[in-house]
Amino acid sequence: MARSRKTRKVSENAAKRAPRVKKADRKQVEGKKKDSGRKSGNRHNEALLKTQNANNAASASQDPRHGSKKPVSLTLPSSITEPLKPKAKQPKLTDEQKLLKLEEDPRLNKLLDMLEEGRSLSDTDQAWLDQQLDTIEQLMKRLGMDESEPEVETRKPASDDELFDRFESGEDLLNMYKD
Repeated sequence: MARSRKTRKVSENAAKRAPRVKKADRKQVEGKKKDSGRKSGNRHNEALLKTQNANNAASASQDPRHGSKKPVSLTLPSSITEPLKPKAKQPKLTDEQKLLKLEEDPRLNKLLDMLEEGRSLSDTDQAWLDQQLDTIEQLMKRLGMDESEPEVETRKPASDDELFDRFESGEDLLNMYKD
């Protein structure tokens, strides 16, 4: 069977085209829906909103649409800066905690080791070291751990007999409280 090409010409057997009609004589498209809803940008038209509210006194005073009514700026600010966030307040450290923190400072330990070895420190390191040692000394005075006072040594009992006597006297005191 021979191949036949499709043509654009309408034959007698095909559907007939509608005759051409001038544009002025044409009717509106019947299938088009009438616009329903509100026009775009209606929310920002204040004059229209006021007239609607005056006409519809019984209707709700608020706009029925959800969302923010705040106008949005479409331009970037000239300088973009993030707001500063306040740091969360940490609980105050006790004097003991401050003292432990200072004594465990690796820079302080390193500088003290250098001094013990006989090395010389730079002026900034020496000033920092002096400041840290002063704060440690003040904390120790506050806590009553002053190094200038000699420590009282506890007396050790000389013999087992003394230990036994102390133990028995404690037993007598315990019996007094039981009664």
